[in-house]
Amino acid sequence: MEDNIIVRTATAADVHYADTITNEMAESAKARGTGIARRSPEYVKMKMMEDKAVIAVTRDGGWVGFCYIESWEHEKFVANSGLIVAPAYRKSGVATEIKRKVFELSRKKYPNSKIFGLTTGLAVMKINSDLGYEPVTYSQLTTDEQFWKGCQSCVNYEILMSKGRENCMCTAMLFDPVESAKKQTELVPIVVTAEGSLELHKKREFQGNFKLFERWVKFKQFVLLKSWRKKQSENPSEKKNSFLSFLFFW
Repeated sequence: MEDNIIVRTATAADVHYADTITNEMAESAKARGTGIARRSPEYVKMKMMEDKAVIAVTRDGGWVGFCYIESWEHEKFVANSGLIVAPAYRKSGVATEIKRKVFELSRKKYPNSKIFGLTTGLAVMKINSDLGYEPVTYSQLTTDEQFWKGCQSCVNYEILMSKGRENCMCTAMLFDPVESAKKQTELVPIVVTAEGSLELHKKREFQGNFKLFERWVKFKQFVLLKSWRKKQSENPSEKKNSFLSFLFFW
């Protein structure tokens, strides 16, 4: 990440970036051809004023990136949502730093909450994996209707509903603080480094197989889209199931 970029908790002084942020969210979703729950400038401003967002800016005040926090079911669940980076700064490491900062902010504000995310982006999934998230089924996420209503502005909303809200183009990932604490107490191998020092070393199984997971995600999205297009070409009143449409059903 460039030295002139600052990643920090957003404040009320940052509300003038709200229009730029929401416009870039919409343009990014359009360019990818995938979904993103649309948020208004007013909503983004509210998150800034509540200290529930992370923003990246240049030292001279240029906007670079953004992400915000939402809580659901009386703070049982927390979502880090709306990650967006300005086109000129993508693939520079900014997204990773924003996700790390918003994850730390979430853990500070909601230490007992499960943190989850829904995304179609493989880069975001890799960042989540490095932070300790694991892929889960949709049934392990919040049941709060307000959260799912936020998907209505997504281009893939009809796919979500056609699957009974149990699967969609997005992949669900979850960080469970209880499970994470258990893993921290597990015995791990001791590795002697080249310098002769001792280190505790443990590579999580999911992280080690991310390439395989990446191929699975692409195939899942292909199957879902193919299934949806087929249904669109058929009589809407007919409910036909195919083996492939449920092969990777979460």
